Amino acid sequence: MRSPGARAAAAVRRRPMPAVLALVCATALFTATVPLFRGWFDLYVYYGTVHSWVWHGGRIYDFVVPGTQYGFTYPPFAAVCMLPLALMSRPVAVGAALALNVAASAVIVRALLGRMSGWRGYAVVGCLFLLLEPVRDTFSFGQVNLVLLALVLCDSRLGRWSGAATGLAAAFKLTPALFVLHLLLTGRRRQAAVAAATAVAATALGWLVAPGPSARYWARELWHTDRVGAPGYVSNQSLRGVLARLGDPGGTALWALAVLVVLCVWARRVRRADHRTGIALTGAAACLVSPVTWVHHLVWLLPALALLVRSGRYARSAVAHVLLCSSVVWIWRFDASGPLGFLGSNAYVWLAVWLLASSPRPAAPAAAQSRWRGAWDAP
Repeated sequence: MRSPGARAAAAVRRRPMPAVLALVCATALFTATVPLFRGWFDLYVYYGTVHSWVWHGGRIYDFVVPGTQYGFTYPPFAAVCMLPLALMSRPVAVGAALALNVAASAVIVRALLGRMSGWRGYAVVGCLFLLLEPVRDTFSFGQVNLVLLALVLCDSRLGRWSGAATGLAAAFKLTPALFVLHLLLTGRRRQAAVAAATAVAATALGWLVAPGPSARYWARELWHTDRVGAPGYVSNQSLRGVLARLGDPGGTALWALAVLVVLCVWARRVRRADHRTGIALTGAAACLVSPVTWVHHLVWLLPALALLVRSGRYARSAVAHVLLCSSVVWIWRFDASGPLGFLGSNAYVWLAVWLLASSPRPAAPAAAQSRWRGAWDAP
């Protein structure tokens, strides 16, 4: 039984080569002209932080990009992982970030859709992948989201060390921490223990290398979520962003209640789900409950999109894909008032809610499930 990726590739091979080339050219033209180019901004935050820390005696959380209020927002372990940037020039750092994101993208596509045969299949899937706004922004910002997603998706392939990659992702950035709870809720206690131990060890390493910044981060910076930007900014596609754009009715109490409801729905659904469905549900829930979910963080919705394809919901997956490519929320960047503004400025939030509430369990035959095992299924 062929995987969904193989079936899609077979369909693509029946397409005339000019059609595939036209799609590639259209994608290249679109990405070069239509989306906003982010100018490697986040990469330059990382780069400036590491260079200030290593070469100029600066402190990790004191650095800000000149002319802005933005500085480093991740745990100190992330800064430790980025130390190689201290040996690079800016152009080399950009090249390294692009290469890392390309490699992570290849891992993600393979994990979610399986092996494809022929260059046409890879070309079409690559174009569809690159058109997604969170993917475009991750490349354009020089962000790390795709790398973290690749770690989580491939975690089950580590055998006795399964859980370690999820733990590393959670230590690097807090959003993937929900995947540790996913392992625990689904009875994978050993993997959850490995993930938790890895996260603690990585955090301890960050504390050992940078004790002052670690104390500052865990005591102060972690709790000041506004430091990363205004919560009401339209790019914040989380529940907190919705409330902030409404004028923050109910404040922290209403947000906490909304988060609790989402986590209860997630826990109830994930306990009865197989591993791939659980990953999809956890990605959607993580986007909703995080205080700040910028558009480029929405790569965590990719497992849910792939799940729609795997379960044969092609019309739904097409609608979700088009929405996530559309950049529609930016129409209300300056004014999200009124009913239409409320719906449109939070479009990606509604998508995440829908994916959390309705993500199906793919009805794959046993042979197909066996073929997929080792990609993102648990052993």
